[in-house]
Amino acid sequence: MSGVTLAGRADWLHNRHFQKLLAVLSEGGEEARIAGGAVRNTLLGEPVADIDIATTVLPDETMRRGAAAGFKVVPTGAEHGTITLIVAGHPYEVTTLRADVETDGRRAKVHFGRDWQADAERRDFTINGLYAEADGTVIDLVGGIADIESRTLRFIGDAEKRIREDYLRILRFFRFFAWYGKGRPDAEGLKACARLKDGLDGLSAERVWSELRKLLSAPDPSRALLWMRQAGVLTKILPESEKWGIDAIHPLTGAERDLGWPADAMLRLEAILPPDAARLATLAERLRMAKIEAARLADWATSAPPPSTISDLALRQALYRGSPGGISDRLSLSLVSARARAVTQTEALLEAGAYGRLLKLARDWEKPVFPVKGADLTAIGMASGRALGKVLRDLEDEWIESGFTLGREALLARAGTAVSPGSS
Repeated sequence: MSGVTLAGRADWLHNRHFQKLLAVLSEGGEEARIAGGAVRNTLLGEPVADIDIATTVLPDETMRRGAAAGFKVVPTGAEHGTITLIVAGHPYEVTTLRADVETDGRRAKVHFGRDWQADAERRDFTINGLYAEADGTVIDLVGGIADIESRTLRFIGDAEKRIREDYLRILRFFRFFAWYGKGRPDAEGLKACARLKDGLDGLSAERVWSELRKLLSAPDPSRALLWMRQAGVLTKILPESEKWGIDAIHPLTGAERDLGWPADAMLRLEAILPPDAARLATLAERLRMAKIEAARLADWATSAPPPSTISDLALRQALYRGSPGGISDRLSLSLVSARARAVTQTEALLEAGAYGRLLKLARDWEKPVFPVKGADLTAIGMASGRALGKVLRDLEDEWIESGFTLGREALLARAGTAVSPGSS
């Protein structure tokens, strides 16, 4: 017992459906406790997304009890002891207490048990090794409460041993530091991450990118990225950033805070990468990014950065001809850069104001519809073919140059004088 409780801090704790689930899993001398992130985040005053449960009940019995109680049962990872029970529409991951028997740095073979201390000590960080009883009483077997109070991120036990069990914990160390840490990272943990960073080579690209994306989504990941750079971990997973630097991250998060922008992991990634389309395509393939993520990097890299002096019409024309998303990202980062320089440069303050206005224009812009189609040209007697396609493109260029003001009739009149009927 710790003398600390979640009662009065967590509305979800008193949900009758949730309490029924804990009661079902605690029947017959068994035990069930809230575990990990829900306890951590409640104590930190952070939002709770998922509520996980640890129990002495074996997986097959968890499924039997869940079904008997009328819960929907999903054997999410039964071989590792995890069953998902859906109660009143809400999913809860229920995992049997376990200890690692064998690990290879990526996955572990486990055996199930009843030892809460052993279960806590196999977890990664002290702040993730806390449990809570059904009444909210917090059980601290690894010193997690003190580390939560000081916002210290610390491996449970020997840092190297924890990392060798799963090398992804190197990235999780920096990710959790970005979200919850304060001051400097734990020195022993940082040294262990630096020494064992080559173990990251054995991880799947999907796991690496998932962790990096979560880190970049933290309220301010700049300190975590700095320590990743110092430890050689950032260069290990993101070599494209090595000679580019991470200096833009801090002013970017400042702009997000001041201007009300949402945290944007992809924009933050662009801020620390060179706008080299070929290298970014290789990066996206290496990390197995989603197509939409890879496309965003490509659009940003291939979009020319608009100058702060560009006219509204020229910007609208660029948006029409190019990638609105890529141009918006360019404007966002140009605005961030100008704001950072404005601290000491008066002209940069004016530049920032201009970029702010241009960015609003780009974000509010809706692509106009070209009013002429190929069928309109064949209707006035033009034959289908390459000549018609060229006329259509020339008309669209005229329409764009007019500021998108030329109407359909005016454009068709131009088409009639440009090509004689029946030409091909």
